[in-house]
Amino acid sequence: MYAADRACVNTLAHANDLCDELCPRGRDGLGVAVDVYHVWWDPGLRREIERAGAGERLFAYHICDWLVPTNDLLNDRGMMGDGVIDLPLIRRWMEAAGYRGMHEVEIFSTANWWQRDGDEVLLTCKQRHEAVT
Repeated sequence: MYAADRACVNTLAHANDLCDELCPRGRDGLGVAVDVYHVWWDPGLRREIERAGAGERLFAYHICDWLVPTNDLLNDRGMMGDGVIDLPLIRRWMEAAGYRGMHEVEIFSTANWWQRDGDEVLLTCKQRHEAVT
């Protein structure tokens, strides 16, 4: 979604290629963040998650959901389960590839979740993480 005006690494394959080129031996402190909001649509996502895991380069996992329609590309991210991303499937791929790190919830939502009580948002995040991801 940002390829035209601000992104230079647009797929997980491209990120993996850069890691391989910059540090071909692996285990070098260089890795990738799998942000589902930016990669959920990619038909090669499973393969590239496996590739990053094999090189011990899965460093972060960011979760939210893609709403349809999306009213703002940056600040209309959905709470897990409110959109179209197959979060359980991507989580299985991450875990099968060896990822054991934290799950960072990124709900950039100026018109919805940021308007709500913080306790409600945190409780919903916890419940959705347990039920949906």
